[in-house]
Amino acid sequence: MPYATAKDGVKLYYEADGAGVPVIFVHEFAGDMRAWEPQMRHFGRRYQCISFNARGYPPSDVPPAGAYSQDLARDDILAVLDAVGAAKAHVVGLSMGGFAALHFGMVHGDRAHSITVAGCGYGAEPDKREQFRDETATTARLIEREGAEAFAAAYSVGPTRVQFQNKNPRGFKEFQEQLAEHSTDGAARTMLGVQRERPSLFELKDRMATIQTPTLILTGDEDWPCLLPGLMMKQTIPTAALAVMPNCGHTINIEDPQAFNAILDRFLAEVDAGTWPTRDPRAMAGSILGLKA
Repeated sequence: MPYATAKDGVKLYYEADGAGVPVIFVHEFAGDMRAWEPQMRHFGRRYQCISFNARGYPPSDVPPAGAYSQDLARDDILAVLDAVGAAKAHVVGLSMGGFAALHFGMVHGDRAHSITVAGCGYGAEPDKREQFRDETATTARLIEREGAEAFAAAYSVGPTRVQFQNKNPRGFKEFQEQLAEHSTDGAARTMLGVQRERPSLFELKDRMATIQTPTLILTGDEDWPCLLPGLMMKQTIPTAALAVMPNCGHTINIEDPQAFNAILDRFLAEVDAGTWPTRDPRAMAGSILGLKA
């Protein structure tokens, strides 16, 4: 089994298939590398596709509390790229993985052909920060008290996941079963160390404005906590495009893999062709019609 070694010694299990330009997929809190199977199969025909389990998600190591943070999640991507010998890659992340991809673009932009920030924004709005911190702490206690199986039954039917349940009951059942298999300790520690303590996106606007890497912001139109943060990232990052998937919730890569793959396919093709644009400053002039009084 292949493992990458993080800078603090944590072992990260990964898989790599296909040949070509590398694409690395970074999973969400409620998923693991298995959730990227529709993308691994689709993009593996033309790219070297890499997926891995974050720290706290076996068969990756489950380190003790204190070994989980947004910065470590960001740098774990780098550790996996180094392990497979990829100098650069397209970095694709969903939710918790989307935050990691964004931070990777801000800090390690020279190692990214592009970044895709999907389903990213939970707890980011300034007036939602304390609510988010309270809910993540409550969630961690639930995981510790009830275990992964009971947690999965409750967490999987949240307001931005019922779309998946209604649309594809069979796929949703598989997602729910995989969530129930997660490490109780790893899930609770990730919730407290990565999710609860990460900085708000709105505190990072100055840093996001410096990103030069081609960027795709992708969200479902019923993923309510991500809509306003997604628009803010589009406005802030000069290389960013915003795509919104209709009638979709949070788990967009498995809720509607065909649409997700089509949007990502076009983005990667334009980046690889060297035709992805940086926004013309005139598009942000501030006037409505563009005419002077």
